[in-house]
Amino acid sequence: MSTNNSSGSEQEGGDKPSFDKPPQAGPPPGAPSDPYGTPPPADTPSDHASGHASDRPPGYGAPYGAPPGGQASPYGGSPYGAPYGAPPPGGSPYGNVGEGPVPGMPPLGSWSNRIVAKVLDFLMMLILAVLVSLPFADLTSNNGWIGPIWLAYAFYLVYEGLMLGRDGQTVGKKLFKLRVAMLVDGSIPTGNAAWIRSATFVLPAVICCGALWWPVDGLFGVFDKPYRQCIHDKAAKTVVISTA
Repeated sequence: MSTNNSSGSEQEGGDKPSFDKPPQAGPPPGAPSDPYGTPPPADTPSDHASGHASDRPPGYGAPYGAPPGGQASPYGGSPYGAPYGAPPPGGSPYGNVGEGPVPGMPPLGSWSNRIVAKVLDFLMMLILAVLVSLPFADLTSNNGWIGPIWLAYAFYLVYEGLMLGRDGQTVGKKLFKLRVAMLVDGSIPTGNAAWIRSATFVLPAVICCGALWWPVDGLFGVFDKPYRQCIHDKAAKTVVISTA
């Protein structure tokens, strides 16, 4: 009886895998060589987190400090345009550009127009105060005018604060083509600046000086250089410019 050795009939290197050789390292055949590893697929969440170039809008592929398109910026390399407070290209925040003391500022409002516009505005408030007080005051006596005058002060304080904070103009300034602007950038006076300007004009007259305060305030602007700022302009950091 013959005995067959099954192990001898098998040949080396048959169908069974060989565990003698270690697995080969490196990318599969045909894959590109990348010393930094294989990048994640384009649709993976890490692509958005890392800012992959395929998902960036145009212009965001530029290096930091360089503007979109690769062109040089006249504002120190900032990709976001002009610095804060700079006027828009081709225009001025002051509106009608002229030969003012600040580059891009229109001419300052004439002194005569400023006085007439201020007097007109106050007369409007005085007439309104008289009409409101008429049923209660005896305007035939001097003492009868005290109430209307104090009411006119209050009306003017509120009137100028509201009007300047809206567009920089009262009725008188509109008629004489004047506008109050922030000196630093020509913008409409902010809420605080408008009220500071109005209060500085009215309250000293109410508290201590009466109507004598207004000539002192106004003459300060006559001699002020180069912006012709009255005391109330100095307090609010405003300037009066022409819109003509």
